[in-house]
Amino acid sequence: MTPESQIRAPSATPVDDAVLPFEVSALDVRGRLTKMGPALDEILTKHDYPAPVGKLLGEAIVLTTLLGSTLKFEGRFILQTQTDGPVSLIVVDFHAPDRLRAYARFDASRLAPGQDSAALLGRGHLAMTIDQGPDMSRYQGLVALDGGNLEDAAHEYFLRSEQIPTRVRLAVGEEFRGGDGPKHRWRGGGMLMQFLPKAPERARQPDLDPGDAPQGAMVHDVPEDDAWAESRSLFGTIEDVELIDPDLSGERLLFRLFHERGVRVFPVQAMRAQCSCSRDAVAGMLSSFDPKDRADMVENGKVVVTCEFCSSVYEFTPDEAGIVPVQESSGD
Repeated sequence: MTPESQIRAPSATPVDDAVLPFEVSALDVRGRLTKMGPALDEILTKHDYPAPVGKLLGEAIVLTTLLGSTLKFEGRFILQTQTDGPVSLIVVDFHAPDRLRAYARFDASRLAPGQDSAALLGRGHLAMTIDQGPDMSRYQGLVALDGGNLEDAAHEYFLRSEQIPTRVRLAVGEEFRGGDGPKHRWRGGGMLMQFLPKAPERARQPDLDPGDAPQGAMVHDVPEDDAWAESRSLFGTIEDVELIDPDLSGERLLFRLFHERGVRVFPVQAMRAQCSCSRDAVAGMLSSFDPKDRADMVENGKVVVTCEFCSSVYEFTPDEAGIVPVQESSGD
């Protein structure tokens, strides 16, 4: 018997900033559960986002951990939204196996009380890109954002692109505590569950609308597999507070959901907040600009570049930025 297959009580020790893969073989489902604490808080507090914007970006980060943690190579998974809503752009960059960075662009004048994630996003698209390195082609999946939230977009993507029965839950909240430590911290959590039976016909889903069938054609009724129906029912009982509770371990949450069927967990995959910017990288970026454009960047005798992801500020003298002084003609 291998260590992974040993039967034991679920660990009561919470593990933050980690993805916990799991399997419920009796129901033919596999999935991942993520709990985010200090890493999420570090990313969000670097920009001091308004609470609704921070919550939305946090949801995008949680979704990225669930999807990006499946990479089996030293590549990147990039989640990006471009929409007409108050939050017009979100970028989450996951560098396998564990590095995360993210930022959001928003119009403060369009923020209003009571806006949920769907209202903040508006309409546009969600792009998910897998970058395997300079010698390999990129893979990109696109899904429309049409007034829904990130959970809706994830469900639509798996339905239309992967055609795998999938459920996704995302939760992000602010934690306020007394004492001598930090008074405010961001926390997040999420879960992805997929139905992966050995017999592919058990995972059949109804034809997509509108599909290629002629108008008026009979729509085939595809009954939902009992195991997937039970899994969906159990999944639907998850509360947001369970996903973000700092005192509830991921193993105990999975045991609450699936103890009657038996759940198997695998080693956790750690996550951390770390930007990939550096002074050398920024200098290389400046060198790619046209000399005239570089000259236009000079203000008060220096070139200042701020990283959109981590807010680090890099200052360069014109000489360091490779800006050649303009020689004035004598007129002779």
